[in-house]
Amino acid sequence: MADKPTSGEILGVPYNFERPSLSRMLSSYWQPGEGMLVEKPFGVGYTLNLANWRSWLVVLVAGALLYQQERSAAAADEADEDEPVEVIVDDE
Repeated sequence: MADKPTSGEILGVPYNFERPSLSRMLSSYWQPGEGMLVEKPFGVGYTLNLANWRSWLVVLVAGALLYQQERSAAAADEADEDEPVEVIVDDE
């Protein structure tokens, strides 16, 4: 039986299932001179290149949206606790 390739490309999407090393992990997330997206060091697809300023902008926007969501959920929980609940029973 032929050995299956551990890295390559399917339909234009890269994959890599080789055992990751620490140096490969670090070098794949920090690639100066490359674009915002780079191939993942392990798995399928792309990841952010942290050497690119646009990647940090994406991280900041995602963090701000997550913070806003958590804050609005907490405010909604507080508003629900303070209001009285009206129960209507229909007798027929």
